[in-house]
Amino acid sequence: MPSTLAAAEPFTPEEARALDPYFGNTDSPVFVLTNLPEAVKGALFARYSRSAKSARRLFLDEFLGDVAPAGAPSGAGPGGERAERLYTKVFNEYGDDSVAQLGGAHIACEGVSNVLTKVLERGRLMSYLEQSTRYVPYTQRPGGKWKYVVPGEIEDPDDRSHYVATLDRAFETYARWIEPLQAHFRVRYPRAPGDSEGVHRAAIRAKALDTLRGLLPAATRSNVGIYGSGQAFEALLLRMRAHPLAESREVADLMLPELRKIIPAFVQRVDREDRGVAWSRYLEERNRRGRAVAAGTDPDTEWRRYLDQPAADAEVALTEFDPDGEARVVAALLYAGSGLPHARLLATARAMPAEERVRIIRTGVGSRANRRQRPGRAFEQTAYTFDVLSDYGAFRDLQRHRMLTIEWQDLTARHGCAPPDPAIDEAGARSDWERVLEESAALCERLSRRYSELVAQYAVAMAYRIRFQMRMNAREAMHVIELRTSPQGHPAYRRVCRRMHELIAQQAGHTAIADAMRFIGRDDVDLERLAAEKASERKRLAQSPAAAPGADG
Repeated sequence: MPSTLAAAEPFTPEEARALDPYFGNTDSPVFVLTNLPEAVKGALFARYSRSAKSARRLFLDEFLGDVAPAGAPSGAGPGGERAERLYTKVFNEYGDDSVAQLGGAHIACEGVSNVLTKVLERGRLMSYLEQSTRYVPYTQRPGGKWKYVVPGEIEDPDDRSHYVATLDRAFETYARWIEPLQAHFRVRYPRAPGDSEGVHRAAIRAKALDTLRGLLPAATRSNVGIYGSGQAFEALLLRMRAHPLAESREVADLMLPELRKIIPAFVQRVDREDRGVAWSRYLEERNRRGRAVAAGTDPDTEWRRYLDQPAADAEVALTEFDPDGEARVVAALLYAGSGLPHARLLATARAMPAEERVRIIRTGVGSRANRRQRPGRAFEQTAYTFDVLSDYGAFRDLQRHRMLTIEWQDLTARHGCAPPDPAIDEAGARSDWERVLEESAALCERLSRRYSELVAQYAVAMAYRIRFQMRMNAREAMHVIELRTSPQGHPAYRRVCRRMHELIAQQAGHTAIADAMRFIGRDDVDLERLAAEKASERKRLAQSPAAAPGADG
């Protein structure tokens, strides 16, 4: 079959040599940009969108002049000065914010609290990797201190002393029970003949850490790696600078100069009085008023008198769905190939028998071989809103799904805590577990009275429950539910997502959509990480056939 691509623009040998370090090739119409600062990549594409020239020709004509001689320090890189000037012009004169989507940066935020990780991971169009409480034991004491954040807002010496003593005891209890829990699980789940010692040891450790992580407070330190576009980082910094928590503003102040080393043009507006500062001030005031209204303390809004029923305590509730949802999905599945207007297709889908809609949906889904094979965007035509009341540990994992819409309330001890794993009783740790949670609740109440609900969150143990709302279309629901019910998942969020699937089928009546979610993990698993550790070992051995079983340590 002949190619549909146009031939690449020809270059002289000298031009090709000049282009070679910065482009993946010089003879194909498809190429990557290499060895260029992010600002240059974005500026080049910004110029590209307003020129008849090819990207490589634009680079030769307008950016190459700033390239440092081979082997010499390049400073901002080839075209750097021009890029900065162009971005200033685009931002200030054109108002084209989308230009800032064309370059990005990686940044690490280390030693931040689990409270702040939820602020960092709020942006939809960013990528995150967060240190796991499932696989990393929090037993180290750098500088003789346990790994938790003391909020800057706690200035009273007595309050700080009480806070530190309470969290120290929580960490000491957590650390003390890791080995007894592992010993307990080694007896309960002995190594199978075909499992290596390393695989079994890793699965046992993950099980013990899973069981104990509810003792850790939300102040526990974590490391977060972030990749995002310049526009996403600007939005993140504006939110962080407007946040009422001192930790958020402090970390934002550290992030800004670091980002300016890589993408200075993208974040130039953040601390300008008339732009970013004014924007953050708006966000701060908007959030302050919003919290006052929600708390019933705003004198102009007395909405709470309209409450007509007590709050529900169900772990998962489906609070909103479209009864017409499957008809909308059918209409969308037919749309691209039918040549008919959407209104006619929707009326037809509504009128057809339910069995016919099921057949069309099944055809649209196709034969899925694994959970990564998902139907197309037709499944985005209907959505579900779930109200969830689960432990904070489960929330931490579910919150990271960026394509859904999620809102959460402050973490407190008032919603009670999730029951511990039965192993806590079996190993004799119940009294220690309850003591840590009682002290956590008492400290939370003290900080709430003396400071604020937001500051009090740092003291709350992760076993306590938090209320949050998740709204997602059917396609994202398939991704979330199938991923989070997989065998290696934590039991808490596996239970939440299995219930979501049941509600889609039973309450919403979207049986065809629920049936399309074919990779739901319904069985309880003894050692959640065992299968995943086995798979990892198989991959390691395949890459290094000479490796001895169990040599992974």
